[in-house]
Amino acid sequence: MAETAYIQSEAEFDELKNNQSVLVVDCTATWCGPCKLVSPLIDQLADAYSDRAKVCKLDLDDNKDVAKRFEIKSIPAVMFFKEGELVETLVGAKAYEQYSEELEKHL
Repeated sequence: MAETAYIQSEAEFDELKNNQSVLVVDCTATWCGPCKLVSPLIDQLADAYSDRAKVCKLDLDDNKDVAKRFEIKSIPAVMFFKEGELVETLVGAKAYEQYSEELEKHL
């Protein structure tokens, strides 16, 4: 299983958000313990849905403007976008099934 790519900038984030029909963004940070638990689940999600959705990670320490824009107050926070619109944010460590079920709703 490959590690999911990190979004490097707000411009890249906006490009993905506006050009992917379904986008999942794992908002994370290197110092966050629960984020480390969620990370392999996001990698699994990216593998399982690679043909139907774009799944990425976003280090909020490097992208504070995105965190402000979407009012991310605690992490891990996994945002789900459909056609460029934020449709759901799951905050805190969840089971893989919760992420996959949420993604299924928007496909």
